[in-house]
Amino acid sequence: MFEGVLPVDWEAFHFLRPIFLWLLVLVGLFWLTGLLSMRQDLAWKKVIAPHLREYVIKKGSERTKYLMQLLFALALSCGILGLAGPTWKRVEVPGQELETPVVILLDLSQSMMATDLQPTRLERAKFKINDLVKHNPQARVALVGFAGTAHTIVPLTRDYEIITSHVDGLTPAVMPFPGSDLEAAFAMADSVMGVTTAPGTVLVMSDDLDEDAFDAIQAFVQSNAGKVALLPMATDAGAEVPMPHSKAFFKDSNGNVVHSSLDRQILSQLASLDRVSVHELTLDDSDVELISKAISDNLMFTEKPEEKDDEWRDMGLLLVIPMALLLLLWFRKGWVMYSFLLLVFSSCTDGSRFADLWYTEDYQGQKLSDRGDFAQAAQRFEDPMRRGVANFKAGNYADAIADFQQDTTAQGAYNLGLAYFQSGDTLGAMLAFQDAATLDPDFAPAAQANQLMKQIPRGEDSMTPQAAEETDDGDQGKQAQNKQNDSMEDLSGGGQEATKKDMETSRNEETVTSDIHMGKELDEVPDDITATKQPMSDKMLMRKVDDDPALFLQKKFEYQVKKSKLKPKADGKKW
Repeated sequence: MFEGVLPVDWEAFHFLRPIFLWLLVLVGLFWLTGLLSMRQDLAWKKVIAPHLREYVIKKGSERTKYLMQLLFALALSCGILGLAGPTWKRVEVPGQELETPVVILLDLSQSMMATDLQPTRLERAKFKINDLVKHNPQARVALVGFAGTAHTIVPLTRDYEIITSHVDGLTPAVMPFPGSDLEAAFAMADSVMGVTTAPGTVLVMSDDLDEDAFDAIQAFVQSNAGKVALLPMATDAGAEVPMPHSKAFFKDSNGNVVHSSLDRQILSQLASLDRVSVHELTLDDSDVELISKAISDNLMFTEKPEEKDDEWRDMGLLLVIPMALLLLLWFRKGWVMYSFLLLVFSSCTDGSRFADLWYTEDYQGQKLSDRGDFAQAAQRFEDPMRRGVANFKAGNYADAIADFQQDTTAQGAYNLGLAYFQSGDTLGAMLAFQDAATLDPDFAPAAQANQLMKQIPRGEDSMTPQAAEETDDGDQGKQAQNKQNDSMEDLSGGGQEATKKDMETSRNEETVTSDIHMGKELDEVPDDITATKQPMSDKMLMRKVDDDPALFLQKKFEYQVKKSKLKPKADGKKW
């Protein structure tokens, strides 16, 4: 507590809240009033006969009374000086350690279907991505696909299974436009890494490395502190670029078959750039192993602390100690309560909440929950189960899932299943209900929910939220409410944290049949993307999760193109 306090730098000494020093005037007036009242006491004592004063007036030293008045004035002065915030030391802000992110830029142009790398360049790139995550670079990794435009396939995540599950179905057909715009891909990578100021690593897997690609990479490293790792997906011999769904090959404007191969001169120029490394493609996984090791070795980045002129260390709390010692001398009659209130008031000068002195976080959260303010209650609860229940009741199902995942009991697994169910993740709900039934076979709600989930026909979910009830500390709570989508969700924004729920939830158009909302997949993205909000119904069927992630990505990219009015470069390139 006293570390770095002494010596006092009197040149830098000042008060953070000098307006409180005016209270010292009141202390002086209070002290003078006390002295005057004591002198009046001495005057009326002379009326009593000297031989009777010993029996009429209580014994006591006049010097002690003056001393007590002085000590009380000093104690109040210490408290006021503490409120004023004396300081002479700056706050030393340590450097913040940040984790460097990784973004994989995967070329999904038609030239990646060339067969100079077996089975194709794109399939070989998929193998390399799977090998990279197997080596566990320990960083958050994102996957961006690019052709004529660039799109986020998987935002930054530590769950590498999400990346591997989406890589398998990727083809050039999922991209809205043909081409190979590496500049747009780097812009998307910069947006994805915008969640942190730490310089990240961009891994480029592309076969079309020409002058435009060199300019894009050079511009990125000049304007960004991150690193670029290149893994060319082509050979020196090269191959013809096949047309989609055909055995024919692309031809240029002169009628010649397009032949794609490595440009060693461009690679040499790229290798000479600062913070750019070019890796040779190998038959084994030694190339991506080297990349993974370089990422894990430079995983942490220490951010330089910002120097702030107004960051001073408040030394006012130190004056609470002499104030408390002085007030101990008043340990008699009603002064104990007054001293206690002063100490509490002084201890609160650092901005802490007064309620935290008397009530636990969970008690405050329960009071808020009893009033129906579940969102605020979730912020107060420390217990994950109670916090999850509050988030569930507030409709924050993603936060509720994160809270319930911290509980390993059957009740926690059951509540986790309810949260998954409400968020639209029927697969996650089914697995959670199975875990709950396995952990406690006698837990009737979990067994019932597990059986109902098994009875759901393939393609639609007939289980209603009324079939399962939320439990809190062994009690069954209110029935969960299911809420439909108001509009199509855009998962492309930079800086999102990928979860299985985000990547598995499909986009649906709802039609109304009596009082039951049926899920129906969109065949194409409508021009009018706004959705009409239907009234809530007691009967709502859960939506079907897309089995093919590539189909979802294709619709998602089409939606992004229409929403943001994206257009490829006008270079006429179709491969």
